[in-house]
Amino acid sequence: MPSTVEVERHRAAISRVELSRPVRLAIESGIITTETSIFDYGCGIGGDVKRLKSQGYDCEGWDPYYFPDVEIRSADVVNLSYIINVIEDPVERDRALSHAWELTGRVLIVAAQILVNDLSGMLAYGDGILTKRNTFQKYYQQVELKEYIDRVLSVDAIPIGLGIFLVFRELSQAESFRAARLYTRMTTPRVRVESKRFEDYQVQLSPLMEFVSQRGRIPIKGELAAEAELTSEFGSIKRAFQIVLTATDEAEWDAIAYQRSLDLQVYLALSQFGQRRSLRNLSAAMKADIKAFFGSYDEACVVADRLLFKIGEPGVIKQACQHSKIGKLLPAALYVHISALNEIDPKLRLYEGCASRNIGGTEDANLIKFHTDKPCISYLYYPNFESIAHPALSWSMLIDLRDLSLRFRDYSQQENPPILHRKETFLSENHALYLKFAKFTKSEEKAGLYTETKTIGNQQGWERRLQSCGVKIKNHRIIRQV
Repeated sequence: MPSTVEVERHRAAISRVELSRPVRLAIESGIITTETSIFDYGCGIGGDVKRLKSQGYDCEGWDPYYFPDVEIRSADVVNLSYIINVIEDPVERDRALSHAWELTGRVLIVAAQILVNDLSGMLAYGDGILTKRNTFQKYYQQVELKEYIDRVLSVDAIPIGLGIFLVFRELSQAESFRAARLYTRMTTPRVRVESKRFEDYQVQLSPLMEFVSQRGRIPIKGELAAEAELTSEFGSIKRAFQIVLTATDEAEWDAIAYQRSLDLQVYLALSQFGQRRSLRNLSAAMKADIKAFFGSYDEACVVADRLLFKIGEPGVIKQACQHSKIGKLLPAALYVHISALNEIDPKLRLYEGCASRNIGGTEDANLIKFHTDKPCISYLYYPNFESIAHPALSWSMLIDLRDLSLRFRDYSQQENPPILHRKETFLSENHALYLKFAKFTKSEEKAGLYTETKTIGNQQGWERRLQSCGVKIKNHRIIRQV
């Protein structure tokens, strides 16, 4: 490390026009609410603090250069975003991370730059590089960053995005958060049968119906706010739910319970890759879920491990892709829209979880590529998938499950990027736009646009095809050229 260089850390502070991605994800995940106190440790020029305050959040921030006189204080949520990657001294870096954790009451947000581009030609400086602005940057691999946080704080950090991790003070809250991220979104079954008894008490029964829709089971004592009222009227919660069943389809409730049991299987299976917690470290709600669906925690773990070991058998993933009723199958991969993830074969869902558990998900990606010729998962982003008939690929990110390495490729500036056709094939038939896309595909087939498919996979080839057929496409409609 050159001894004559004086790194100007404050110049790494970025001026933004919106909330930073770590803070935005924390709000979307329910970590930051108007009920939590927030402290931005190393807030730079204070953009996040200013915007959070303007939106009614209890937030303060400190920075050694821009806001040195602000009192450093504890808070429910402490934000340490893009700080450790600009500190050139490893000892000081560790100290900053540890101090932020000491200030944390509930959740610590840690974010740092992730390496997605080649750094060859950059000026090496310590374990990072020196930028043209005379600032230091350490670019981490995703797995490396998690290992660093875990080692310094003796924790099991949870990724919620590339380079963004959460560290929970309470283990039970951490595990509930992990499990909730794997929950399938379910809707409350509709009323299908006229029932005078149900109609008379529909308002009082609504909280019970909402609970069972979310958890897939009857609430235990103390879980439902309306428990006393329902028990007084019906004698017990179970009897109250029997009234619900007189007006709804029991099979729909059974489907919700089955889906919730699969959600738990995936959660428990994926916990084998980290630190599977003992039953005492789980919340009361999760304990009740496990008892309802599996009888015991040991049995739940046995069932989950059986699913995990299954996907490790040779050919299982390829076979699951080939037999999938959802997605577009090509010779070397199955492509599935992100909205259908929880409807595919549980083995494929768990296989994808092996990748996403390390990156925390990709907020923009809308297609998942299950490679059948190598143990890899790719995430693809096609902007305006729903509104543009043939959206172009903007970027792809491949995760190699053998070593969890990540490879990013940017297509956004290419003149001839790959584009999509037959969009309905990526979706579940339950998707709101499935029929619209399927109808449009049939009209394209009728117009002869797919009689030659070798050259239409990219933008320019497709445009030539449209021109040769004398048509153009606008808003999922084929227009004949005059």
